Amino acid sequence: MQKISFSLQGEYIELNQLLKVCGICDSGGAGKMIVASGNVRVDGQQELRKTCKIRAGQVVSLDDIRISVVAE
Repeated sequence: MQKISFSLQGEYIELNQLLKVCGICDSGGAGKMIVASGNVRVDGQQELRKTCKIRAGQVVSLDDIRISVVAE
């Protein structure tokens, strides 16, 4: 399993943008398609909102990738 730690700058980051900046996809649009596929989980729950606000302390998972969001 690949584990990524993302340092959050600000209050939140949109889910599709998080996937982009972590290198999971090439663009925000591609991130939206990944979220729409239903394979993304936030804190263990399926997330279908493409621009869901991800805050420090949350964990985003996709297949064998886990992104831990930490405060800067």
